[in-house]
Amino acid sequence: MVLSWILNQLLRLRTDERGGVAIIMGFLIIPLVGALGIGFEVSNWYMTTRGMQNAADAAAMAAATNGGSNYDVEAKAVAAQYGFVDGTNNINIAVSNAAACPGGGNNCYSVAISGFVPLLLSQIVGFKGDTSLNGTLEKKLSSVAVADHPNTPTDFCLLTLGPQGIRANGAPKASMGCNTMSNAGSTCNGGNLGAPIGAAHNTNNGCGINQYSNVPAVTDTYAALASNIPADPCSGAYPQEPGKKGSPLPASNLWSGAYSSLNYAICGDLQLTGDVTINTPLGQPGTVLTIYNGQLDTNGFTITTSNGSALTVVFSGTNGGSYIHAPTGSGTLDIAAPTTGPWKGVAIYQDPKLTTGVDISAAGNTPAWKITGLVYLPNSSVTLSGIVNKAGFGLSCFAMVVKDITVNGNGAILPNGQCVPAGLGMPSTTIPGRATLVL
Repeated sequence: MVLSWILNQLLRLRTDERGGVAIIMGFLIIPLVGALGIGFEVSNWYMTTRGMQNAADAAAMAAATNGGSNYDVEAKAVAAQYGFVDGTNNINIAVSNAAACPGGGNNCYSVAISGFVPLLLSQIVGFKGDTSLNGTLEKKLSSVAVADHPNTPTDFCLLTLGPQGIRANGAPKASMGCNTMSNAGSTCNGGNLGAPIGAAHNTNNGCGINQYSNVPAVTDTYAALASNIPADPCSGAYPQEPGKKGSPLPASNLWSGAYSSLNYAICGDLQLTGDVTINTPLGQPGTVLTIYNGQLDTNGFTITTSNGSALTVVFSGTNGGSYIHAPTGSGTLDIAAPTTGPWKGVAIYQDPKLTTGVDISAAGNTPAWKITGLVYLPNSSVTLSGIVNKAGFGLSCFAMVVKDITVNGNGAILPNGQCVPAGLGMPSTTIPGRATLVL
C-alpha cells in the first residue's frame, strides 16, 4: 500500500510542470542582467559619444571660422558650451590648424574630444573597459571633427594703406558698388557704405554689407610703377598759378583744344583754359602727362580722352613748399587709362615719394570724376563726397588706392565688372570663405 502511494506520487511529479519557468529563470538571470547592463551602457556610450561629436563639430567650425592665432581658444570655448571642458572630469580636447584635408593639403582645422565614463552593469559579464582611474574601471570615448576654411580671392575698388583706414560719418546714402579694404581698421557710422564686401586687416566696425576683420593685408604692387616716371626736366623752375599779384602761367602751362602727342612734361601747375581732348597717337597704348611740382587745375573745363585714346596723369616732383600734386578745380576729369603698356590700367598716379601737397578734400566733386582705371594716391588723405562714374569712352572699371579716406554724403563708386578688358589688375587679397565640415 505504501509502495503503491509512492509510485503514484512519482508519476504525478513526472507530469507536473508547475515552477518550471522559475527554475529556468534561475539559470538565466545572470546572463539576462548582463545583457540588460550591456544594452544600458552601450546606449549611454552612444549618447555621450553623440554629444562629443556635436561639440567637436561645432568647435571645429568655430576654429575654422576664427582662422586667427587664438583659433584653439575659441574652439575649446565652444566645446565648453556643450559641457566638455578641457582638463575637467578627464576630458581632453586637442585642436589643430594643420590637419590633413580630404582634398589635399594640411591646413584644415581639427578638434578631437576624448574622455572616460565609469563601467556599471557591464562588469557583470566580465567587461573590464579600457583603463582604471582611481580604482574604477572606465571606458574611453572620443569624437573627431575636421573643418575647412577656404580663402576666396577678392578684388577691391577701394584700398587704404595708412593707419586711419576707411571712415564714414553720417553717410547712409553712400554707395560703393564694389568691395572695400583697409590695411588697418575701418569704422562706418550712419551707414555701411553699401559695399558688397567690407574688409579690414584689423577690426571692421560697420563697413560693408558683408563685414570681415583680420583679413590679410593687400600688398601694394603699384609703388613699383614709379620706375616709369621720367627724370625731372624742369631745372628747378615750377611756375605756379598766380595769386592777386602773381605772374601768369606760361603758355605751355595753359591748355585748351586737342593734344595728340605721346608724352607731355609740365613744370609746375597746368591749368585748363578750355575743354581739352586727348587723341593718343595711333598704335600707342596711351598718352602720358607728367606734372612736376604742380596741380592739374581743370578750372571749370573738361579734359577728355577721345574714343580709342587713353591717358595717364602722373604727379611727381619734390616735397615741401606750397606745391599741390593733385587734380583741382570745378571741371571734369573724363579719362580712360591705357589697356596696355607700362601704365596699363593707371589713370592717375601720385609718385609714392611725395608726402606733402597730396591730399584731396573733395574727390568726385571738384573736379568731377569720370574715370576708367586706377587712381593711385598712396600718401593722400582723401575725402570722397561725389560720385565716381566711368569715362565716357571707357569701360566700367575703377579702383582707388589711398592712404586713408573719409566718405561723406553721397560719395559713391560705380559697380565694377570690366576691369580685365580695361587692363587693370585690381587690388586683391583673400578673405575667409564659409567654414564647412569635411570630416
